[in-house]
Amino acid sequence: MISIFFLMIGMVAYSQSVTPRADVRQKTERARIHQGRKSGEVTNGEAAALNKQQRHIRRSERRAKADGEITGAEKRKLERKQDRASRNIRRAKTNNIEKTPQ
Repeated sequence: MISIFFLMIGMVAYSQSVTPRADVRQKTERARIHQGRKSGEVTNGEAAALNKQQRHIRRSERRAKADGEITGAEKRKLERKQDRASRNIRRAKTNNIEKTPQ
């Protein structure tokens, strides 16, 4: 009974970290948004939209992990969403919108 309990705990812990690459990218992208906001390259509106996109990605990742296994298709879908988010961050940081000095 005890060994089954520990086996179940191990499976839950494993299922929570089956996307280490996605987790690292998520953290990096949030840092890029924060840095862009701090430097004035990203406006409040842009930051709100980018953060909303990051929340959507996190929700998608949680849904994919819900059954305990992430399929290859789910991983590719998360990767595409993160690629799109990364492009949006780059565009927000390099566009020519007049930013208010901080």
